[in-house]
Amino acid sequence: MENYGLLGDGHAENQSHRQLSLLALESIQKMRDLGLEVNPGDFAENVTTEGIELAKLPIGTKIALGKNSIVEVTQIGKECHTQCEIGKQAGQCIMPTEGIFCRVLEGGKIKVGDNLKVFKLTT
Repeated sequence: MENYGLLGDGHAENQSHRQLSLLALESIQKMRDLGLEVNPGDFAENVTTEGIELAKLPIGTKIALGKNSIVEVTQIGKECHTQCEIGKQAGQCIMPTEGIFCRVLEGGKIKVGDNLKVFKLTT
């Protein structure tokens, strides 16, 4: 459904620009390299990707998830008002700089293993 994030997520019904969050597995690996035992989902991201430098995608980039869903990048990183547990353990966290947030343009079911396609922006 348009303007609706992942079912059951706190941001799902929010009409804001942060309906869906994505984080790359490569970013999670950076925290593992610091000695933390972290896994996909530990950063509260909704979708974990692999092989795409998410933080380098420009605002406005459209991403197709699964068969029907299309989201638009609305924010790169976030401001943390309080330090999360991961930040306390490692002294830093990657979500504020490498996580991205999207609004849902076209909703649909997505599942583990679904393909992701980034659409190039045209100017």
